[in-house]
Amino acid sequence: MSAPKSGRPTIIDVAAAAGVSKSLVSLVMRGAKNVSLEKRELVLASAAALGYRPNAVARTLVQRRSHLIGVLLSDLHNPFFAEVIDGLQAEAGERGYSTIMSVVDQRENAERRALDTLLELRIDGLILASPMIETGGITSSSKEVPVVLVARHARIASVDSVANDDPRGASLIVQHLAELGHRRIAHIDGGNAAGAAERRRGYERSMQKRELTEFVQIVPGAYSDEGGRQGIAVLFDSPTPPTAVFVANDLAALGALSALAERGLRVPEDVSVVGYDNTSLAAVSQIHLTTVDQPRPDMGRTAVRLLLERLTGKRESASHVLIPPRLVVRGTTAPPKQS
Repeated sequence: MSAPKSGRPTIIDVAAAAGVSKSLVSLVMRGAKNVSLEKRELVLASAAALGYRPNAVARTLVQRRSHLIGVLLSDLHNPFFAEVIDGLQAEAGERGYSTIMSVVDQRENAERRALDTLLELRIDGLILASPMIETGGITSSSKEVPVVLVARHARIASVDSVANDDPRGASLIVQHLAELGHRRIAHIDGGNAAGAAERRRGYERSMQKRELTEFVQIVPGAYSDEGGRQGIAVLFDSPTPPTAVFVANDLAALGALSALAERGLRVPEDVSVVGYDNTSLAAVSQIHLTTVDQPRPDMGRTAVRLLLERLTGKRESASHVLIPPRLVVRGTTAPPKQS
C-alpha cells in the first residue's frame, strides 16, 4: 500500500488502497452503523497507512453538523471558569463533540466580535460563560444556533441557562455572620459582572430581614484581586470599619485578605472575610476561605446537556437550571472581637 505521489491523500486514495467504493469510505468516516466490522477495519487501516485526514469543512457541509461547540469565556484569570470548562469539555468529549474557545477582555464590543467569529466557524451551538454582552446580542445569536448561559441569570425564551441561586447564597453568608454575632457586615460588590447584582440584592435583603439595615454598607469592587483590594481601602479608611466583609467572589476575596494583612489586621481575629464560588484556591490551607460553593464542573456538564437537548430536538422551550448554593465554613470567619 503506497501513499499518493503528491499532495494530501483524499477519500479516493483511501478507496483505491482498500479496494472498496468511495461511498463506503464516506460511510465509515461518518461513523455509519450499517457497515460490517471487517470492511470498517479495512477502510480505517488504509486511511491510517495513507495518513488520510477527513476534510472537516466538507463534512460539515454534507452533514450540516460540525460537532463543534463554541465557548465564550469572559475571564481567563478566574479559577471558577477553569473548573467550569473542565466539566464542559469532559461532557462534550463523551458525547462526540469538540470545543473551540474564545477568551475576551472587557473592551467595548469584544464579546460581540468574538460571537460573530465563532458563528462564522459553523459551530453547532454556543455556551457563554458569565457573559457581559447585552441581552439583544444573546437573543440574536440564539436565532442561528442553540445558546446556553453559564453563571448568568436570564429569562430569554430562546436561551437556556444554568446558574447558582446567588440571592440565596448571599443570604447564607449574612446568616452565618449574623449568627456569629456580627452586625457591621459590609459587602464589596462585583460591579457589572454576571451574578453581582443578584449577590448584592441578596445581601441587602438579608440584612433588612435581620433588622440590620442601618449597617448595610456596599462599596464598589470587581471580580478581581484589585477589586477586593480597592474595597478594603474604602471600608477601612472609614471611621466605622466593618467587623465582617462579604466579598463578591473568591478572587476578589484573596485581594481583600492581602490588603487586610498589609494593614496589620488579622483574619478572622480582627475581621471576618467570606468569598463566593468555592474555587480550588479557597481550600488551600494557607487561605482556608469561608465561601459559597458552586459546583463548577457540574455546571459545565449541565450546559452541554442543555445545548444538545436543543440541538437534537428533544426540547424546544427554554430550560433555566438554578443550582442551590451551599456555605462552606473554613478559617476566615469567627465571632467579632470584643471591644
